[in-house]
Amino acid sequence: MTAIIDIGSNSVRLMLWANGKSLLKTLQTTRLGEGLSISGELSPAARDRTVEAVKRFFELSKSRGASVYAFATAAVRSAKNGRDFCDEVKEKCGLDVDVVSGEEEALLALCGVLGANEDGGILDVGGASTELCLRKGGKIVFSTSLDVGAVRLFDLCGDEPLSLTRYIRAKVSSLPEGLFEGKVYAVGGTASSLACLKLGLERYDGELIQDLPLSCAEVETIAKKLLSMSIEARKELRGMDKSRADILGGGALLIYEIMKKLSLPCVYASDRDNLEGYLIRRGLE
Repeated sequence: MTAIIDIGSNSVRLMLWANGKSLLKTLQTTRLGEGLSISGELSPAARDRTVEAVKRFFELSKSRGASVYAFATAAVRSAKNGRDFCDEVKEKCGLDVDVVSGEEEALLALCGVLGANEDGGILDVGGASTELCLRKGGKIVFSTSLDVGAVRLFDLCGDEPLSLTRYIRAKVSSLPEGLFEGKVYAVGGTASSLACLKLGLERYDGELIQDLPLSCAEVETIAKKLLSMSIEARKELRGMDKSRADILGGGALLIYEIMKKLSLPCVYASDRDNLEGYLIRRGLE
């Protein structure tokens, strides 16, 4: 059995894998990237929350007899004290953290959704960064990582629609128009949360999420609705992940602005993501 721990900017996630399939996926929201855009560092409180979550998932995995691997993304790689965080995880768990680059993060998401060879594209909105990747004819023709994500947006712009729009448009202005075609998947917590809202799911179900279409118009409507509501009112929406209610409005607007910029009429939600991608890229499956 293999365990993969993804240390993200918003949550720590665990996947247990054996016999060619996922046996368990779970997460704990720790907001590691909270305040990072302002201070440039991981805060002591966020570090403590996240290290404890990693330790809990590590111990759970070892109790199942799994070999454990961990990787970290934008919050850790961009923080001034990211190395200190990795050292703390090593000290408390005996676990080495693989800090992946933005380019590698994009490839992890692509491989997780489409495997090693299938053509298509991915849009991965995380807490502190957003990755886009496109494969045509078996070759990567575009890959980028933008330093904008749902937690970063909330830290810098709050819930103010005009500020969010201006900031997002500046960040996505360099994206190539007309390049993306065919099936494009939206992965990550923001995309899956939008899918849950669309379906009104009281409990997350990856099988229902997988391949669910989200049109550009639907994403725009959800973004505008969320940004017109208080955070407490959002928590009452059917299908809302309460731990993500504060950051989802900005995250939804980010997906919409990217779709508009790339002229994407629709994206498809995916439960498969960089957890599976890490297995493939590291030859662990």
